[in-house]
Amino acid sequence: MLTRRHVLASALAAPAVLRMGIGTAHAATTLKISHQFPGGTIDKGDFRDRLCRMFAAEVAKRSGGELTAEVYPNSSLIKTNAQFSAMRKGALDLSLYPMPYAGGELPETNIGLMPGLVTTYDQGLRWKKEPVGKALTDFLADKGILLISWVWQAGGVASRSKAIVAPEDAKGLKVRGGSREMDMVLQTAGAAVLSVPSNELYAAMQTGACDAGITSSTSLISFRLEEVAKSLTSGAGASYWFMLEPLMMSKAIFDKLPKNQQDIILAVGTELEAFGRKGAQDDDTEVAKVYEKAGAKVSALDATIVGKWRDIARDTAWKDYGAKTATAANLLKLASDVAA
Repeated sequence: MLTRRHVLASALAAPAVLRMGIGTAHAATTLKISHQFPGGTIDKGDFRDRLCRMFAAEVAKRSGGELTAEVYPNSSLIKTNAQFSAMRKGALDLSLYPMPYAGGELPETNIGLMPGLVTTYDQGLRWKKEPVGKALTDFLADKGILLISWVWQAGGVASRSKAIVAPEDAKGLKVRGGSREMDMVLQTAGAAVLSVPSNELYAAMQTGACDAGITSSTSLISFRLEEVAKSLTSGAGASYWFMLEPLMMSKAIFDKLPKNQQDIILAVGTELEAFGRKGAQDDDTEVAKVYEKAGAKVSALDATIVGKWRDIARDTAWKDYGAKTATAANLLKLASDVAA
């Protein structure tokens, strides 16, 4: 298993490996990992960037430098929405990518942000070993994508004015929901919707193009939305917004690697899932402190309010999604079978 000492030692060794290669035994393979989030270091910053750096350091260590990786934060290598398609084509190796961002290309991926479907971390993380996990991984593999680390994140709402807690609070506001299905729920509640990736939310809220944004606790912090918000609805205690935001890999690239390197990638990816969960949950707690310090009013969700959002979602978004394709209908049924 990964330990902090293990990872930090690997991180220190990684630059030397990148410079020196592995001698004359084999040609080193360098993977490129892209994501949209702010960059940092292996032990400071957005946990999603840290997870990518930990992954890079550990695969280099375990492969003896035969397999290395470089991390490109802030969509500096490939623009946010293009990363999924690039992986499918083999033009990008890996990305820590919000799954529903791929919904325009593969509508089935919107299962990764179906309002009210996942309501706890335990429930979401059980997917991997349940029939829904097998169905989802099989579907994605057929489309050229492998899930390396399963990462779920709860979300909250940053608002320029009043807090959005219950559905009726959204009426008349322009809100970013994060997926087609979340947008359907917001529209039913009387809101107008805006479709932008989370790294563009600050500018949208700053200019008034967007009144409120729903996104993960980590993004609420990393993109400094407290600077343009007067209210926060925290998802720490309960949430109707859980996003599957895994570390993904191009199957075409993975299939070209020798089996020992494939095994290392899969093992490290699985071991980092515990780090991903802790990072997400730590930020669920931290986000309220950040917004309170900035002077924002912080509100909380409870099971009753989450139920109101779920009721709307079940009658609108769930029905619409389930009617898309046979695969979507099956994924929705299997996910619904995973008890909270």
